[in-house]
Amino acid sequence: MEKIKAFWLNFFSQEANEDNWWKRKKALWEERGAEIVRIEGKGRIFRKLSFDHKHQEQYLLHLTYLIKQDNHFHMEEQVIPYQFTTDWRNQLIEHNKIEEKEAEKGQSSFSEMQIEVNNARFSYDRLAAVKYAERWWNDYNPKYHKFTVDCTNFISQCLFAGGVPMHGARVRGRGWWYGGDSWSYSWAVAHSLRWYLSGSAERMQAKEMMRAEELIPGDVICYDFEGDGHWNHNTIVVAKDAFGMPLVNAHTDNSRHRYWSYEDSTAWTPNIQYKFFRIGGE
Repeated sequence: MEKIKAFWLNFFSQEANEDNWWKRKKALWEERGAEIVRIEGKGRIFRKLSFDHKHQEQYLLHLTYLIKQDNHFHMEEQVIPYQFTTDWRNQLIEHNKIEEKEAEKGQSSFSEMQIEVNNARFSYDRLAAVKYAERWWNDYNPKYHKFTVDCTNFISQCLFAGGVPMHGARVRGRGWWYGGDSWSYSWAVAHSLRWYLSGSAERMQAKEMMRAEELIPGDVICYDFEGDGHWNHNTIVVAKDAFGMPLVNAHTDNSRHRYWSYEDSTAWTPNIQYKFFRIGGE
């Protein structure tokens, strides 16, 4: 593990490669008039593999950042899966982030989904949605299936905790629902939830907003990292920074109070596109 400690000490040093997410994260907060005044990390190995005279260990890196913005402090947390591989001489030969891909099976566009629309109204409990997002941001509710790419499943759980009603069961391409060993595409697939939100003005009382600063805790942000029309990720707003910009929680990678733009993400590209949704018709 000494090699891993040395890797991270170098990574967070001034001599580290300029083109990495850590440099982008620092620049992101500096542009916001803030600085990361302390960073702490710890790792937990969850899998060990041996093959072809090599040894590989996969671990979760839990990072905590203390951020100072004017006279305001807040804590951001992030859990990132990494793996390192050593050869028969115990020399480090590879150390990289584990990238998870969302399965293509089950992706559905808005035009392919049958949306049930009626005038059903509900009272969205933002506090309950945010409390759920805070409780489960780095854990998995055993009542629900855990997906390899879990971001949309997590957001759907938060919305349901806030009182958003399910409907459409048990047709996977219709509505938004979860039940036992089955669920709608919109419940668990990022691309499908993004389009469902656009078409659910009545059922989910979702309204597209123009700017991130218009969002309030309990609202949802959708991300198309490559800007190619395929939506990859969703987050829920849980707080605001000192200048009124959203801080979000998410799964895959598990994050808490992260700045909404995701410019520090390894998936970020200059072509990124966002959609901002107010939930609950307020």
